[in-house]
Amino acid sequence: MKWRWRPMLTSFCPVICTSRLAESRAFYHRLFGFTATFTTQWYAALGRPGGRQHEIALLDHAHPALPQALLRPVRAVRLTLAVDGTSQEWDRIAALGATGRPDYRHLVITDPNGVRIDIVAPATV
Repeated sequence: MKWRWRPMLTSFCPVICTSRLAESRAFYHRLFGFTATFTTQWYAALGRPGGRQHEIALLDHAHPALPQALLRPVRAVRLTLAVDGTSQEWDRIAALGATGRPDYRHLVITDPNGVRIDIVAPATV
């Protein structure tokens, strides 16, 4: 019998350590429609409505619950997000500061923490 891996992953939520919690929360809301699902002074869980569950979280980099080695803002992260490939969506994202080549279905924007976000549209067949 051939072994097949069966993923047990039920969700995936990147957490960005930040010194700019409110600014980052506004950025992800404005660009991708994330809304707060849970917040404290030092943490914001963000989600998107719809059939697929997409989550991201923001954590104050100075929160005392973090191990000493992590008590600093994010230094190097790159996220790749796929979006609707319509020209209206590309124009909206470009108007928010994304640069790149819409004709190649690829834009780039940087969040308030320096996280590079590559925005791509799914390839059409």
